[in-house]
Amino acid sequence: MTYKLCVPDYVVPLGLSLEGHLLPRSSPFRIFLTSEEKKELEARARKYTSPYRDVMRAKIVLLAAQSLPNDIIAARLDTPRQIVSKWRKRFALARLPGLDEQPRGGRPALFSPQRRRAGKSPCL
Repeated sequence: MTYKLCVPDYVVPLGLSLEGHLLPRSSPFRIFLTSEEKKELEARARKYTSPYRDVMRAKIVLLAAQSLPNDIIAARLDTPRQIVSKWRKRFALARLPGLDEQPRGGRPALFSPQRRRAGKSPCL
């Protein structure tokens, strides 16, 4: 006995289902790199002394430039799809500066981490 999944007509154009198989949605943000951007991102991805977040962001954009969907990139890099989507969008809108850290909200710290560390005394 075989079953056929009935899919409404409006679902297929969205890329959500085709003949009963779920398909990943494609991102509206297409990434096309200049040669300078590609060199910079490859350097960031290879640099083992860089913070992990910078290496991951560079790898996400490099894979996105290969026209891979967010789901595939997330699986390859073992990171959530939402993170891949975020960095693809930020790069598409702001290019390389979009991958840099943005100021965080909230109240600024009263003491710098160095002053906090200096204020602690060892317990005996």
